[in-house]
Amino acid sequence: MNTTSSSKLTLLQSCIVKTLIYFDVFSYPLTVGELFKYMQIELKNETAFLFELNSLCEKQFVYNLNGYYSLKNQHEQVEKRLTGNKYAETFVPKAFKNAKLIGSFPFVRGVGISGSLSKGYMDESGDIDFFIITEPERLWIARTLLILYKKIFLLNSRKYFCVNYFIDTNHLEIPDKNIFTATEILTLIPAYNSNLFKDFLDINNWAMNYLPNKPLAQNEASKMRHHFIKNKVEKILNNKLGDYFDALFMKLTLRKWKSKFKYIESIDFELAMRTRKYVSKHHPQGFQQRVLSKIEEKISEFEFKNNLKLN
Repeated sequence: MNTTSSSKLTLLQSCIVKTLIYFDVFSYPLTVGELFKYMQIELKNETAFLFELNSLCEKQFVYNLNGYYSLKNQHEQVEKRLTGNKYAETFVPKAFKNAKLIGSFPFVRGVGISGSLSKGYMDESGDIDFFIITEPERLWIARTLLILYKKIFLLNSRKYFCVNYFIDTNHLEIPDKNIFTATEILTLIPAYNSNLFKDFLDINNWAMNYLPNKPLAQNEASKMRHHFIKNKVEKILNNKLGDYFDALFMKLTLRKWKSKFKYIESIDFELAMRTRKYVSKHHPQGFQQRVLSKIEEKISEFEFKNNLKLN
């Protein structure tokens, strides 16, 4: 137990600890600049923030590992992070190239880079995750074409082509409002059609309530372009035939998922595998809920270890 267990943390200190707990779930120590950006309260006084951070380090609630802050005195976490940061740099050009490719598919209107790569980290087991926005009423055609491309031309490898979250332009608001989804939204890197992602961020401005100091990603997205084949396919399916196939593909996919993931409880299935005309999530491992549960667990562990209650 910490020798300063009788200490009471200030609100700012508690928020620093909670931010570090969030990233401790991913074993990812933060620089002081990152810690500032991901704080869950608005910071107007950087001097006060640095004072409280140094105070936490003096009391050994927090450790400064050569400029990287963590709740654990483990230098190997820093080494792992730096290795992952360098590895991620090699994936970025491929991610933007594939985002442009995805944008050339029928009914795709916007593509963003999400997941760990959007935070500048990647390990050898990681994938390049894409967040895709489609034309209304054609989400499932767009998704099916992309999945077929992955299965046929990429031999079903998701390493550079993980397309697991789709929404359409009429339903840009993310319904799950919590620190995990807020972090994912505000770290999303627009890679195709930046104007659409401006609308997406405007509609999901609630995320700033969770991370009020987080600047938005710089605009690096490719502009929408006219593609001859894409335009032709869209014209062919811009009718009742397209309506039929979109509904059919959703029905077949949902039937497959219910059979394949029948072990998932219905409530968890709705969150992890949300399937509507306007949204498709494919997160069978329930990553969001696992992260949120782990955060609560780590908060309880910290409070018990140090005999205090976080504000």
